[in-house]
Amino acid sequence: MAAKKPLFAFFGTSVDSRFALEQLGRVGLEPALVIDTKDIPEDLANTDWDFFLVASYGKILSKEVLSIPRRGCLNIHPSLLPKFRGPSPYVSAILADEHETGVTIMQMGEKMDAGPIVAQARIDIAAEDWPPKGLLLSQMLFTEGVNLLAEILPDYLAGTLVAEPQDESNATYTKKFNDQDALIDLKDDPRQNLLKIRAFDKSPRAHFINSKGKRVVIVDAALVDGKLELVTVIPEGKKEMSFKAYCASRGDTL
Repeated sequence: MAAKKPLFAFFGTSVDSRFALEQLGRVGLEPALVIDTKDIPEDLANTDWDFFLVASYGKILSKEVLSIPRRGCLNIHPSLLPKFRGPSPYVSAILADEHETGVTIMQMGEKMDAGPIVAQARIDIAAEDWPPKGLLLSQMLFTEGVNLLAEILPDYLAGTLVAEPQDESNATYTKKFNDQDALIDLKDDPRQNLLKIRAFDKSPRAHFINSKGKRVVIVDAALVDGKLELVTVIPEGKKEMSFKAYCASRGDTL
């Protein structure tokens, strides 16, 4: 007889959440309810849920919501906790040039990202492929997170998988980044600029301000002989183009 599929709700509000949601279907874990807004249904407690799954949800769940499912709430967090707690773990990992990264499945509590660790998995990125773009790293981490969830879920729901407390002494924290954080000074350190360009590839987006006061989004760049070379840009009010074409259209380099 086939095992009964767990009854769970999924909470997620971002593009990262969509990566996770797509992967759940691939591994045969279909949520009975997807909550992709910040409003919790009033009748949520009327269902006998096995667990809730959270992936990049833009609101802290209350103690009352956390207590609804039989086996509590699990969070797919795209870092190796306790490193990079908070709202921007994989972006912060790229900015910190942190090659060793991975994903954590943790039990949720009232304190953000501080609950016991159920499972972790590291991902390997070749040195020549580092730093990756933020969205690519997100997709890699949430894909691995869903694979890990599918692997450990039967034991977790059966109560035979013991979660381990996080080591608070090793905790580091991230912040929510804004447009100013993604502003590039092309005179700054080339390596640090490349990290920012790769990390800030959705919202906010890496950009510089040209000599006419116009915003130019940097889509991609590379380090060549230790120097930063811009590859593709989106000038304000225009379509994506090569940096060479952009410079030719202006008659200068910026």
